[in-house]
Amino acid sequence: MNMTVTPSGEACGARVEGLDLSQHLTDAQISELRSVWLTHKVIALPNQHLRPEDLERVAQYFGEIGEDPFFGHIDGYPNICAIQRDADEKTPIFAEIFHTDWSFMEVPPAGTALFGITIPPQGGDTLFADQVKAYNDMPEQLRHKVDGVTAIHSAAAGYAPDGAYGQDDQDNGRSMQIKPSEKARETCPHPLIRTHHETGEKALFSSAAYIQCFEGMTLEESQALAMELYVHQTQEKFQYRHKWEKDMLVIWDNRSLLHSATGGYDGYDRLLHRVTIADTRW
Repeated sequence: MNMTVTPSGEACGARVEGLDLSQHLTDAQISELRSVWLTHKVIALPNQHLRPEDLERVAQYFGEIGEDPFFGHIDGYPNICAIQRDADEKTPIFAEIFHTDWSFMEVPPAGTALFGITIPPQGGDTLFADQVKAYNDMPEQLRHKVDGVTAIHSAAAGYAPDGAYGQDDQDNGRSMQIKPSEKARETCPHPLIRTHHETGEKALFSSAAYIQCFEGMTLEESQALAMELYVHQTQEKFQYRHKWEKDMLVIWDNRSLLHSATGGYDGYDRLLHRVTIADTRW
């Protein structure tokens, strides 16, 4: 099987064709695929016919399977979560704020694998923002503000019982299995600038969904800096807009990207299966 890589032409992202992921890949193919992933940060592999066990196997080409602390799982597969929305659902679109997955963990995930099962005929794009480019293109004044800064991350705003996806949200009929918990209030510090331990590239590691504050700053100062960062790091010039297809597998690098869900598919079901890919270290 010859692998063909077509860059998106946007800030990041590539389409990868010519591999049948329902079959085991060779070590050479896995190495090449991982190299493409690290280079382009998010890869889309269309026309894949994957059983749940195939999805788990392919995810492990990129690292050990990681934890999804506040999601339920599909029957019989504790490592696979359903990212879903029913056609008649009225709850807010899940994960519309640009973020990197589970940044509040001591060792945040290396990546996320998401497989399209039921894809609406319109809407539901995923936006990705390249944080290596956001760091390299940072104005000097902003760079001075963030140099050496440590952020305090927490899942409280989203997954505590009184958070955005807490009990009230569940009572309003969200179809996705979310499990709010007091554990979401725990905090974890991370430098605002991280060096990718596989590529050596520096990137912004600022996730508005999970950062509570910055060490040594007042809440007001923290909020002002967080907003300034968010405006900078989510600019369109850093973005890639991904359009989903049925039977498409997308794998992205959480260490280099932010991502955001979009709506626009009211009246249609949407279902994707997700596996989180653990990292070996910060």
